[in-house]
Amino acid sequence: MLDFGIKDFLDIVIVALLLYYVYRLMKESGTLNIFYGVMAFIVVWLLASEIFDLKLIGSILDKFMSIGLLILVILFQDQIKRFLVELGSHRRLRFLRKIFRHNDSDDGVRVRAHTMPIVYACMSMSKSKTGALIVIRQKLPLEIYERTGDIIDADINQRLIENIFFKNSPLHDGAMIIDEGRIAAAGCILPVSHDTSIPRSLGLRHRSALGIAQATDAMAVIVSEETGNISVAVRGEIHIKITSSELEHYLSEAFENPNA
Repeated sequence: MLDFGIKDFLDIVIVALLLYYVYRLMKESGTLNIFYGVMAFIVVWLLASEIFDLKLIGSILDKFMSIGLLILVILFQDQIKRFLVELGSHRRLRFLRKIFRHNDSDDGVRVRAHTMPIVYACMSMSKSKTGALIVIRQKLPLEIYERTGDIIDADINQRLIENIFFKNSPLHDGAMIIDEGRIAAAGCILPVSHDTSIPRSLGLRHRSALGIAQATDAMAVIVSEETGNISVAVRGEIHIKITSSELEHYLSEAFENPNA
């Protein structure tokens, strides 16, 4: 008879939660197939080593496991860094902060002051079909991407945003990065997502927006130059054709983060 106690139950629950979190993280980063491949390899390793006790195959797979862990750390260093940042983030305890925080009105004014110029600029550029790509930093730093463009370091301003993305502007093709409530840089180069689920009708701006949302925890706002539609890439997913109220909601959530 198996001796199954509370410790065994907790052990299973913790492993299940860890696997689920890794699965979600890999899904958001567009590397879900690699997750399936790793899980299949682990199952084969357990069957060969623990259940069927195959000495030769088990020893070979043991070597692959020790080397494979190092390879996975190298390949997924960005995802691991994002995992650790989210694990230590106090965003999940936001409801506790709201209970003990007394300056909600001041925070609301700050969030709205950052949010509305972007909303108005995006709506204006949507009407004129002016392409734009705006990235809002969350927890993970974006300095490596800011250095690929021109440093601006200015307050968030509707007219400045529209001028940067004006078709004759030398910075209109790149991305604008907003860091700590300021326009940090413009004309920046972002990683391009190779997710096969992206509709072919979406261009390079949308793929770059999804790429930065998969590589980091940043949020990206896109205005399509072809259709004027506004989209948002956040948490490894892209939401197409959103309304102005939806855009305001996404931005408000982003700027509620103290680092934004």
